[in-house]
Amino acid sequence: MPSLVREPLAHPLPRVPVRRSPLRGPRARALLASLLITLPTAAGAATAPAPAAPTAPTTFITFGTGSTAGLYYPTAESLARIVNDAHVGLRIGARATGGAVFNVQAIQQGAMQMAITQNNIAYFAYRGTGIPVFEGKPTRELRGLATLYPEVVHLLVRKDSGIRSPADLKGKVVDVGAIGSGPEQDAIAVLGVYGLKLSDLKSAVRTNSGDAVNLLRDGKIDAMFYTVGLGSAAIQEAMQTAPVTVLPLDREHMQRLIAERPYYTSAQIPAGAYPHVDQALPTVAVEALLVASSRLPEEQVRKFMEVLFQQKLQQFLQDTPNPNLRSSFRLDRALLAMPLPLHPGAAAFYRSVGVDMSKVPVAD
Repeated sequence: MPSLVREPLAHPLPRVPVRRSPLRGPRARALLASLLITLPTAAGAATAPAPAAPTAPTTFITFGTGSTAGLYYPTAESLARIVNDAHVGLRIGARATGGAVFNVQAIQQGAMQMAITQNNIAYFAYRGTGIPVFEGKPTRELRGLATLYPEVVHLLVRKDSGIRSPADLKGKVVDVGAIGSGPEQDAIAVLGVYGLKLSDLKSAVRTNSGDAVNLLRDGKIDAMFYTVGLGSAAIQEAMQTAPVTVLPLDREHMQRLIAERPYYTSAQIPAGAYPHVDQALPTVAVEALLVASSRLPEEQVRKFMEVLFQQKLQQFLQDTPNPNLRSSFRLDRALLAMPLPLHPGAAAFYRSVGVDMSKVPVAD
């Protein structure tokens, strides 16, 4: 490779004389220092701005609901919008899910931080029992926030089936809900206080409640258990188009059921709730439950509770397309049939407003 030879410049640049700066030496430095000290004062209002206050970090919460066709999803969407608009350092995103069982598992795994579930599912999940998917795997991250509204146990029967009491279900074809579902647990519990087991049925059909209503209407099954908020459109339609009625539980067995299983509450299907129901029918209910992960910060959960129960309660009740909330969601029943230890943030809130927490379980 040829070497690079630097040729001399044809026109050398003239040498520029360097002048000594007038601001050199001890006297100049002293003058600059005095100017830096006195200039802001001479300018009058030219004062240094105060440092901006640090903003509180935002806590992001993924909220598990249910299918978009149910009541959990619109309830959670409304709740998220109200809390987000309150600007208390929380950002909630509602997510459609497979429902109660999926939600508590997602909280345990850290995929979600809040959810709606049923209190009987929460009871089994926290203790690691009752449902095969929970056996030996307790969801210890699960904490209670509040009871939302009752989901009533409906025992629907065909009028031509000869069933006049839950005891008459023996030897009948009965839909008891999908395996591991809430209605399945309700069917087992109700049959149990009448001295029956699933094996005493002629056939225990297992499908989702929507399909079961169609089977009942078409005469393919004799009865079904359906746990849902009052006024279900599917039940309305079945009772309008087929010889279907709602069977009450007698009070003796109902009270025994509540005593044995603390997640049940007494309930009534009021007169007029469905076609041909002209008097109140006693039954039991589970509660739709607001739950959270124990990993959420205490202060943030307390802010959430304050927004929901105090600052924006009326807006929540009015804006949410769930009529069950307007009759049930209030402080005096916020801990009704609560099967879980409370999140410390929720406990702090209830303590501040004087709600009795003596019947709520304590974390191990």
